[in-house]
Amino acid sequence: MKHLKTEQRNPRSRGLDRKSTLGILRVLNREDAGVASAVRRELSQIARAVDEIVCAFQNGGTLFYVGAGSSGRFGALDAAEWAPTFGTPRSMVKAVMAGGARALQHAVEGAEDSAANGARDLAKAGVKRGDVVVGIAASGTTPYVLGALKFARQRGAVTVGLTSNSRSPLALLAHIRIAPDTGPEALSGSTRLKAGTAQKMVLNMLSTAAMVRLGKVYENWMVHMSLTNEKLRKRGGRILEESTGVDAATARHALRQAGHELPLAFVMLKTRSDARQARRRLAAAEGNIRRALKSDRGGDGRAKFKGN
Repeated sequence: MKHLKTEQRNPRSRGLDRKSTLGILRVLNREDAGVASAVRRELSQIARAVDEIVCAFQNGGTLFYVGAGSSGRFGALDAAEWAPTFGTPRSMVKAVMAGGARALQHAVEGAEDSAANGARDLAKAGVKRGDVVVGIAASGTTPYVLGALKFARQRGAVTVGLTSNSRSPLALLAHIRIAPDTGPEALSGSTRLKAGTAQKMVLNMLSTAAMVRLGKVYENWMVHMSLTNEKLRKRGGRILEESTGVDAATARHALRQAGHELPLAFVMLKTRSDARQARRRLAAAEGNIRRALKSDRGGDGRAKFKGN
C-alpha cells in the first residue's frame, strides 16, 4: 500500500509530537484547508453519481452505502439523515457496513478483510438491477468494499467508488470514480482526517443534490423535513412562515390541520387548499413540491390560508 498517497508520510507535519497544542492544531487546520479544493475537482463525477441516484429513485431503486471502519460510519451517518431531513422512507437508502451494527461504535477486527462477506452482506440487503451502490474506502483497497462492488456489478447495479486514491482497485472497479486527492495525512495513514472529511463532503453532496433534484426542497427550505421533536417543530414553523409569507399563528394552524406534516401544510398554504386536496396534489406529483404547486391555476401563488 505504500504507493498510495493516503499512506505516505506528510513532510508538512513532521515533528508533530514536538509541537505545542496550538502548533498541532495549526498543522491540522492547514491540511484541512485543501480538502474542499480536492472535492471541487471531482464535481463532474459527483454530478454523474447524483444523476444515477435520481434515476434509480425515479424507477423504484435503492441507494446503498458500503464501507468499513470510519468510511462505513460516514456512510451509515449519511444514510440515517435522509429520512428526517427529506421525509424519505428508510428503505430508500441503506448502509451496509463490515462488522454490522456493532461496528458503528466498536472496532470489529478483521471485518473488512473478507471480500466474500461484502458480497454476502450486500446480497442480504437486497441489491438488484436498477440500484446504486456507493463503495467508500479511502485507500480504495478494502476487500469488503471491493467484494460488495463486484457483486453489485454482477447484479446490474450502478457502482460508485468514493476513494482518495484515483488509481486504486476501487477506483478502477467502479462505474463512476469519485477520487478527491487529499494527499498524505497529517498523522500518517489516519484516513479519518482529510480523506474522511472529503468523504463526508461528497456524501453530503450526493444526498442533498439528489433530493433537490427530486423536488424535496423548495428554493433552499427543507419543506419535507420530519417534525419529530419540539426543536424541529419550531424549525418547521419558521420555515413555513418564511416560505409562504404567513404569520406564526397561521403557520401553526396549518401544521395542526396537516397533522404536523410540513410538506402538506406548505402545499395547503401555497395553493389555498385543504389537507385532502393538498395531499392529492402531493401524491400526484410523487412528493415533488414544485410539481404539486404547478397544478394550481388560481391566484398569484401567495398563501391565503386562514387561521382559526
